[in-house]
Amino acid sequence: MTPEYSPLTRFYHHCDSLLLDSGLQLSEFQIVYETYGQLNSEKNNAILVCHALSADAHAGDGGWWDQLIGPGKALDTNVFFVICSNALGSCYGSSGPASINPETGQRFKTSFPLITVGDMVNAQAHLIDHLDVSQLLMVIGGSMGGMQALEWSIRFPDRLLSCVSIASTSKLSPQALAFGTVGRNAIISDANWNEGHYDDHSIPVNGLAIARMIGHITYLSEESMSIKFGRKLQEKEDYGYNLKTDFQIESYLQYQGHKFVSRFDANSYLYLSKAMSYFDIQKSHRSLENAFKLSQARYLIMSITSDWLYPSKDSKEIVNALVRLNKCVTFTEIDSPFGHDGFLLSQTELSKVITPFLKGVFDDQ
Repeated sequence: MTPEYSPLTRFYHHCDSLLLDSGLQLSEFQIVYETYGQLNSEKNNAILVCHALSADAHAGDGGWWDQLIGPGKALDTNVFFVICSNALGSCYGSSGPASINPETGQRFKTSFPLITVGDMVNAQAHLIDHLDVSQLLMVIGGSMGGMQALEWSIRFPDRLLSCVSIASTSKLSPQALAFGTVGRNAIISDANWNEGHYDDHSIPVNGLAIARMIGHITYLSEESMSIKFGRKLQEKEDYGYNLKTDFQIESYLQYQGHKFVSRFDANSYLYLSKAMSYFDIQKSHRSLENAFKLSQARYLIMSITSDWLYPSKDSKEIVNALVRLNKCVTFTEIDSPFGHDGFLLSQTELSKVITPFLKGVFDDQ
């Protein structure tokens, strides 16, 4: 697939190798990113925005977090220099299985090494160096982006003043691991996947669509599905008594699945989903307290009331560990019916919390 870039898109090419958590080396890599606003003379107003699994670097200016990023908004681009990079392993321009291997001139596909959330963060750190920012005012993200924000505060405790993690977790629950496993198996069971060596004319359409349908169910809540769809039939007055689509929710999920196939790479989905499965702060550091003991950031941890994928209890576990360490932490539970997708669909509510928190961090420098 060919990524669609915004006019704001920039490219950072790192020519030196990157040591991955697996012990393998990535000989060089590219990061696609966008910036909004200007870096001030003191270089103390930079904010890094980290995206979720299927998003890209286009967060502001009509992008996926447009209500949060821009003049006069929570991440006010009249005041702050906002950076959003496409994660390592994704298919929107940063190095990953869909990108070109410079040694062969062909797509990496599954020859690209498996990565972790920590590898994404290490790659971002090189980008931040390139932008001549020694310390970030804030790292912020939702879902997989929240994992990156937490990892930033652990790996680079002296390089950020604040960490905002929204609708995220310190590790995937067995249930979340199970959903991810089923999604990945849907892809690799598709005959067109071919051990990852498919081409643009024979992509694993059905497997990727099913993986997206499974994932999308976890992003919604029972309340949001009931309000929007209930048991309404799709352009029918009664059941069809066949194996075709009867219910609106069936049609909606099929639409979401097939729309996703046109914009995302199946191997990238496998790699990013696996990276999220590997994310486990407790395992990596033996406990949350060990993980955060050197952190210097002020934390804002936010959860969504109807999020059953990464429920509030996961966020509270992080908060409690930070409290035991006497770290500066604020916790807010956003009342939203949208489930996990609340970090995208409840931006007005998020803004009301982020705005004063960010002002406090910036003023206290």
